[in-house]
Amino acid sequence: MKLLATWKSVIVLAILCVFSPCRASEVEQVDGPNVRCMKLEDGSRAVFIRSPDSRTLTKKTFSKNGTLLMVTTYKMDANANPLGCKIRDGQNQELFKVSYGYHKVTGQLVEELMYDSRVRRLNPANGKELPVQKVVYLYDAEGKRSAPIVYNLLPGKTFEQVFGIKSSALETNPF
Repeated sequence: MKLLATWKSVIVLAILCVFSPCRASEVEQVDGPNVRCMKLEDGSRAVFIRSPDSRTLTKKTFSKNGTLLMVTTYKMDANANPLGCKIRDGQNQELFKVSYGYHKVTGQLVEELMYDSRVRRLNPANGKELPVQKVVYLYDAEGKRSAPIVYNLLPGKTFEQVFGIKSSALETNPF
């Protein structure tokens, strides 16, 4: 019963976060460890909702006027690293699914593979699903991550035309 009450309060506080302004360029703690609101540079807002077991992180992006634009649901590992995510539009239509790959020894993020959920593309040679985008990260000797190296695998369009400027990776954990 207490878990149900916790989720109700998380949902109510997330709604309050959406309709109340966030402080510019700050992360505002809304409900202890489970909900955060962030105002983005363009005036839009992102609300992060974490499950009590920290295995799911949901990011809801809203326009300046409060319209839901996108929902990204991340499945996390025990170290709070995303294993995969699903990206939906404001009408809850699944657009993309993403898998994340980590270095076996260092545990650092080395690759993101993004697949189109609406059109399944298969490799004719082996029948495996082909990503529409691949993002690779390199690390220097001090462990600092490079800027992403992005491969757009859709013919005829640039990365920016298809996906915008940034990747789907979490730059920092909002918690």
